Amino acid sequence: MSQKIGYIALLVREYDEAIAFYTNCLGFRIVEDTDLGGGRRWVLVAPQNTEGTALLLAKASTPEQTEHIGNQTGGRVFLFLHTSHFWRDYATMQERGVQFMEEPRQENYGTVAVFQDLYGNRWDLLELART
Repeated sequence: MSQKIGYIALLVREYDEAIAFYTNCLGFRIVEDTDLGGGRRWVLVAPQNTEGTALLLAKASTPEQTEHIGNQTGGRVFLFLHTSHFWRDYATMQERGVQFMEEPRQENYGTVAVFQDLYGNRWDLLELART
């Protein structure tokens, strides 16, 4: 039996502002945007030229969900955006207004810098070291 993680739900305030950030600032593509009725949508975004795991942009629908927008992991890095061209992507993301929380650093596992999405969720931009 084969398994993989298909989608990761990410709480958002509004669909269109989240779509704008992920497509315009991070360069992701819209995989699907389906109206489910009643103000609900099924919105999947993913990095360009990738197959596999996508983010499900899930509009918060309760006060408890709203409280967790931007802090789904208690302040820890939530998601890891792997790249094969760290410095290119770092510069492009900075030009597009992405807020990095630190200067890039070289670790034994690769080159990394923490950034925030529009809600404050922390991400790693990471180019893994070649072994």
